[in-house]
Amino acid sequence: MDEAPEPRWLVVAIARWRRYGDGGQELRPGTKVYRGGARVFVIDTYPGMGSMDLTTVGQARDTGHWITIDTATRHLHTFRAKLVHSPAVLRRAEERWTENHTEERAREWAAGLERLATRYRREAHAGVPHPRGCLCHACLTGAGE
Repeated sequence: MDEAPEPRWLVVAIARWRRYGDGGQELRPGTKVYRGGARVFVIDTYPGMGSMDLTTVGQARDTGHWITIDTATRHLHTFRAKLVHSPAVLRRAEERWTENHTEERAREWAAGLERLATRYRREAHAGVPHPRGCLCHACLTGAGE
């Protein structure tokens, strides 16, 4: 029987919603492959592309099976560091990624990805008004984007 992988610090994010339609005026929950509110684990980035896309592990919208897929950074929210114990996630992380982060490094990475995601969401619909009923952090807290 396989031994359970060693827990690792990974960055976790939530696939809450994405803008959709003409000028991004409609909000849709989640992404094409992740349900709204799905927790995804970031296992890799593409730094040469400004980390616009991330390799993530999560449960598929339709089947609930664990998948590894590249996801646009702007579609993910609430990045944070988490010590992961799930064997399904850890096995997929080990297949694609060999770097082992400390808690501090995972927190730094999560903060950087949160800043990039916010910037990419803003740039994706530059000059277009916010959708009605927007659920972004700035609209919910009144901080303004």
